[in-house]
Amino acid sequence: MKGEDFKGKSADELQTQVLQLRKEAFNLRFQKSSGQLTNTARIRTVRRDIARIETIVGQRARAETKGAPKRAAKTTAPAKKKSAK
Repeated sequence: MKGEDFKGKSADELQTQVLQLRKEAFNLRFQKSSGQLTNTARIRTVRRDIARIETIVGQRARAETKGAPKRAAKTTAPAKKKSAK
């Protein structure tokens, strides 16, 4: 799938999609280890689809927190230099 296909979905739909893809990835790994896997390229596409979805979820999370006020940074005094003897 393309990233555009995932961007139109809600967070719940994306989570269910990731769950389905992870189950598929597990089954594909199991088939590979037992020698029954015929379409080896499917492992790669499933892995990349999971990464695409997680990227979109992360982008949405960052966009939500971008509007929130930032925490104040701690101000610390600079370290004192030791005098050379």
